[in-house]
Amino acid sequence: MTVTETKPPVAPTATEPASTVPPSRGSRFTGAAANYIDERTSISGLVKELGRKIFPDHWSFMLGEVALYSFVVILLSGTFLTFFFQPSMASVNYAGSYPPLKGLDMSAAYSSTLNISFDIRGGLLFRQIHHWAALLFIAAIGLHMLRVYFTGAFRKPRELNWVIGFVLFVLAMAEGFTGYSLPDDLLSGNGLRIIDGLIKGIPVVGTWISYLLFGGEFPGTKVVALFYSVHILLLPAILVAALGLHLLLMVVNKHTQFAGPGRTNENVVGVPILPTFAAKAGGFFFVVFGVIVLIASLFTINPIWTYGPYDPSPVSAGTQPDWYIGFADGMLRLIPPGWEIVWLNHTWSFNIIIVILVLPLFLGLVAFYPFIEGWITGDKREHHIAERPRNAPTRTAIGAAGVTFYAVLWAAASSDLMATHFQITIEGVIHVLQALFFLGPIIAFFVTKRICLGLQKKDHEIALHGFESGRIVRLPGGEYIEVHEQLDDYERWRLVSYNEYKPVMLRPDSKGRITAGERARAALSRWFFEDRISPVTTTDIERSAGHH
Repeated sequence: MTVTETKPPVAPTATEPASTVPPSRGSRFTGAAANYIDERTSISGLVKELGRKIFPDHWSFMLGEVALYSFVVILLSGTFLTFFFQPSMASVNYAGSYPPLKGLDMSAAYSSTLNISFDIRGGLLFRQIHHWAALLFIAAIGLHMLRVYFTGAFRKPRELNWVIGFVLFVLAMAEGFTGYSLPDDLLSGNGLRIIDGLIKGIPVVGTWISYLLFGGEFPGTKVVALFYSVHILLLPAILVAALGLHLLLMVVNKHTQFAGPGRTNENVVGVPILPTFAAKAGGFFFVVFGVIVLIASLFTINPIWTYGPYDPSPVSAGTQPDWYIGFADGMLRLIPPGWEIVWLNHTWSFNIIIVILVLPLFLGLVAFYPFIEGWITGDKREHHIAERPRNAPTRTAIGAAGVTFYAVLWAAASSDLMATHFQITIEGVIHVLQALFFLGPIIAFFVTKRICLGLQKKDHEIALHGFESGRIVRLPGGEYIEVHEQLDDYERWRLVSYNEYKPVMLRPDSKGRITAGERARAALSRWFFEDRISPVTTTDIERSAGHH
């Protein structure tokens, strides 16, 4: 017979509370609700999976965060402003607290904006927070896209996310322009007049589109109401959807990261989202919010009361579009006069038609560049390591040429201010900018490519021979040499860890034919990779070490 020893139950200690203590009603309800939601959504698994994601710790990844947090500030401040703004072109007599405009007839939109600025407690601060946050939002998106471009982070499998990011940039510009046009002051009215002229320059249908947009002869009766609906409903909804899809694809595709020993897509160097990055992100959001509030408190922007309500008769100096939309106005100024012809009983204004054609072409090239480069290079591999710009000299040179092209158009939008401030002729400014419109991108391309190749050669020499230490040694034979300090493994990895790409070989297709498309692709590929520096190999490093 087997005897089984039975131990008496152990009483709970002070540090081990008895399980028989009933939970509170609130905790039971919370636990039941959490289980109910989790069983139907599996949200706990999603939170666990997101919490394990690693966010790289390089400073350049903060640009996307700045854009996201600025958008949150825009939504918060814009919600406050919607309670007091009246999107109406109806004429009212101003009776607010700003003395210079009292008794003046103006639109209800302009009057309500003045009331927000001078009669609503905190209204002016919120207006300026909203405007500064919008500018920071667009600037952060632009800089973030430049970081993605110059490091090659747009390559497979992230081409779609690049397109979505570009759509976000265009939507942000549209959101800024529609918001800038709402107060119906002199500055926004002149900006709308430029858009109206651009639309009317479209052959055949331009006049009808203008009539539909403005509800009659400019300035019309419904443009503010239309822009208001687009500004607070349509564009924000599309922005939120695109931003959510952008972040989702970022999680699915994972972040890129800069090269280093052992760094791959599965071995990301950084911090997990939960709890480390989430805590840092929360603090960084309040830093961005605080900086925006500080700027809005100290620096006035868009003082609509300075020039008064819109009136077609005043032509006040200094009327400029916001910087992000200035490239369109700048190109209009660079087109020479006299480019109009009459054909089929219609006036064809090529000084406007060319702008309508060239700007969408430029934006389209930017949007679809990842697919264009992938077709030229024939590179179908996945890329998870960010490239140093110098190691892709042609791509970097193309980016520099594009930035120069944009900068020239941007400068042209302020051609009148440059002429008045520097006391030079407006014709001289325009002629210089017209020359830079063609020569500037070409010069920027060749100079940037030469700089990149020079930096690659320098890295090549440093990886093989080390860097100059400044210490001179005399050899037994009387010869003087300078001692070179060798790099550690990480620094050498950073200099040599890039792939060498070669031009695509021209090969016939399955039918033995060489098509015109393949010839064009081979020619572009040779142009893309004709100047390159081969990376240092392990054999080169070993041979150099043996020599030393």
